[in-house]
Amino acid sequence: MKKDKLHIHWYPGHIAKAERKLKEQLSLVDAVIEVIDARLPYSSSYDNITGLLGEKPRLILLNKSDLTEKAELKPWIKKLEDASGYPVLLTDAKNSKDLSNIVKKAVELAEPRIQALMAKGLLRRPARVMVVGMPNVGKSSVINKLTRSSKTKTGAKAGVTRQQQWVRINPQLELLDTPGIIPMKQDNQEVAKKLAFVNSISENAYSNEPVASQLLELLSKKYPEQVKDYYKTEDLSLESIAIARNWIISGGNPDIERTAVYVLRDFREGKIGKFILDDVSQE
Repeated sequence: MKKDKLHIHWYPGHIAKAERKLKEQLSLVDAVIEVIDARLPYSSSYDNITGLLGEKPRLILLNKSDLTEKAELKPWIKKLEDASGYPVLLTDAKNSKDLSNIVKKAVELAEPRIQALMAKGLLRRPARVMVVGMPNVGKSSVINKLTRSSKTKTGAKAGVTRQQQWVRINPQLELLDTPGIIPMKQDNQEVAKKLAFVNSISENAYSNEPVASQLLELLSKKYPEQVKDYYKTEDLSLESIAIARNWIISGGNPDIERTAVYVLRDFREGKIGKFILDDVSQE
């Protein structure tokens, strides 16, 4: 079967709008929590994050870390901390053991700006932070985890548009409860492909079959034994997996579309295994 060529499209107008909105939100906070998908530590981060955020300090969270092997993330933590100069923590939506550490680090990062405001004669106030990241990296789950113990909204601040709602996490920290959407990269189809694998791109931008085929191709290079063991076939193609699962349509042909949907779902839900798709050596 001939593979469809994979090419993923964006709409530049949406990107410009996202950038404008994000910069408006950034003006309201002292620090940001940047959420990255732990399966894509490079591809799910913005390549010009410093240019986008300016001097705003940030805490980097490698989210969905439960879908990876923690030992494989250690070199990534060092690489990201060395490159950014900011702390990197692991997190996932399934437990809250890391919650106090996230709050503590966010408050620490905001403290220099608080001190600067106090030096101008203003009273100390709680640190104000917001959560930013690419689509579907888990920004909302991070916000939900932070706000779970405190649903108290503090309302609009003086001089701040009323659409901006704040949640008091504790006496030291307030969270802007709207996640900031970092605009997608447009110029790198390798990155786009990986973002499609983890469902960070609208399904309207691609077809399941070529995306699933390329995912299998990548997994067969990086984690061949785990994938072969899961699908019970040596040939990691959609056709072979369909046959192995007995997904056959009229005429005795393998059901490629159904197989593609299930391969993507299996990967995204961590059923095949725990994987990191980026390489720590890449720039």
